[in-house]
Amino acid sequence: MSTVTFDTIRAKVEELRTLPSSCPELKAVCTEWLKAVGTDCQQEMNAKLLKEAEEDINTLDDVIPFFESDAGRKAFGEETAAQLAKNAHELKAEGKKYCFCPSCTICLFILENKEVLL
Repeated sequence: MSTVTFDTIRAKVEELRTLPSSCPELKAVCTEWLKAVGTDCQQEMNAKLLKEAEEDINTLDDVIPFFESDAGRKAFGEETAAQLAKNAHELKAEGKKYCFCPSCTICLFILENKEVLL
């Protein structure tokens, strides 16, 4: 049983919708979910939030090729892209599965504590 509270999830969703690393669809679902808290639509929106978090979380296998690509170097700069790739490889070697960006980290937190929303 989770010790995470609904208020903790709400705070994470509020943060998630403001992050530059969150895609527009995720931001929109976060906004919808926050508006639905305490309404008859909340359970429906809980399911929608969980579905979107599951769809948007990236694995390290997803992001490593991007960090190592020309597009990744262009997006982050040569040094930052190299550091991100290095960090991702280290986390993968430690057995981690998911991207470590703020958005993916929060999506993982929500998914790992989904019983709070069910």
